[in-house]
Amino acid sequence: MQVGPPPSPSDSPQYDSANHDDSHFAARVRSAVAWRWGAQVGAQIITWTSTFLVVRLLDPSDYGLFAMSQVVVTALAFLNGQSFATSIVQTDRIDERRVAQVFGMLLTANGLLACIQFAFAPAAAAYFEEPIVADLLRAQAAIFLTIPFIALPSEWLARKLEFRRQGQVNMVSALVGAATALLLAWLGWGVWALIYAGLSIFVARAVGLMLAAGLWIRPVFDPRGAWDLVTFGGMLTACQLFWIIQSQSDVVIAGRLLDTHDLGLYTQALFLALVVTGRFIPPINEVALAAYSELHRAHKPLGPYFLKTVRLVMLVSAPIYIGLALTADSAIRVLMGDKWLELIPILAGLTLAMPAFALHLICSPVTNAMGRPKVYLFTSIAGAVIFPAAFLWGVQEGPMGLVHAWWLAAPLLCGLTLAVTLPRIEVSLFALVEALAPIALACAAMAVAVLAAKQLAPLESPLLALVKNAGLGASVYAATFWFFYRGIVQECWALLRNRSEYPATA
Repeated sequence: MQVGPPPSPSDSPQYDSANHDDSHFAARVRSAVAWRWGAQVGAQIITWTSTFLVVRLLDPSDYGLFAMSQVVVTALAFLNGQSFATSIVQTDRIDERRVAQVFGMLLTANGLLACIQFAFAPAAAAYFEEPIVADLLRAQAAIFLTIPFIALPSEWLARKLEFRRQGQVNMVSALVGAATALLLAWLGWGVWALIYAGLSIFVARAVGLMLAAGLWIRPVFDPRGAWDLVTFGGMLTACQLFWIIQSQSDVVIAGRLLDTHDLGLYTQALFLALVVTGRFIPPINEVALAAYSELHRAHKPLGPYFLKTVRLVMLVSAPIYIGLALTADSAIRVLMGDKWLELIPILAGLTLAMPAFALHLICSPVTNAMGRPKVYLFTSIAGAVIFPAAFLWGVQEGPMGLVHAWWLAAPLLCGLTLAVTLPRIEVSLFALVEALAPIALACAAMAVAVLAAKQLAPLESPLLALVKNAGLGASVYAATFWFFYRGIVQECWALLRNRSEYPATA
């Protein structure tokens, strides 16, 4: 079978700085970002709408049980072979056999993982002392059977910076998941509404992406000739292992020491706090890896492009997090109801750590694109040490102790990541601070204005308070840029209207 068809090595994007078409590349990157990020926004609006309806039908304990099962699924997922599929994006040598070899790796890895999770389910239930966790995990083992049919077409399309069809598939799968969650929660299925909603999303994405990519190919299980893909993918897999330790250690530790109610409060607060870092930065990183890789093959310096990416990401994410911290009280009352009021201080606290965490996350694509995954490996190991240690220290104080752990761990890991990344892309710390200073000042002005308004003109209605404070904060943030940093506004507007080179020299 033909791979749609795959390009031969001579067709691969191996450019030098003389023949790399900057204007065409700029248009492709803009289109990729618009579709990948825009579709993610649309999908998340669907997901959030469903979530805020479903939480009114379920209890915190349902989310606590779901979080317990997710720890195991996520812990095994680092071996699902996604990193081998990512090697398709970075490599400069691709053909049909090499793509088929990656497909074979994906099928083998995920078939084994499905069997392992099914067999390991009773042990996980015994660890958490919740028998139902075993049943949840057996059902979720089917997720791994869909991964090969998601990872391969997704990375194939990413290599070509074709994110429009991916975005359409993600929108449809979000609708499928939202409808499933709402229907089953309304029918009283409890935690199972969350389990089957997740499964429906994976199945819908697998079918949609295979159709979108037209990647009908027979797998090859012989790895000879693909060791460069195995090596690169293996390094990223090791990074993923340490990322899993970092990202799941809070639930692993708290799951034994907190009851399901408190665990459910913390995990829901974390879900909301990861609104940008967990939902919108990964799509940006996917596009960034593909773009950085093509630029690196063209022998272009990546430092200026990295600074531009950092400023654009933080321009959006920082005010969202500071604004969420300032309005958490009224936002939770309006969106989730009175039974979730205990979540307010947890959410407000977590959002304060997220700008540093976001800055850490957007660093890895640039060094991976340069063929230096050891940098990502170092920061992943550091995160796997720093975060669990912080959670072990903080969990004794309950959910707020975990929040305090985030305050310590996120800035520390961000600092380490910048220390090893910036010298390799020839960017000075001063240049980074210069790029981010206007954003920090605008966020500070927004915070002062909102805090003053809450003290001087308090409102009884949570809805009116949310509208007033959110509107005031957004207005002050926008006004700060318009009156004091208008050049940045004009630059971003020109970028969106296709009037300047992207990424422009920072």
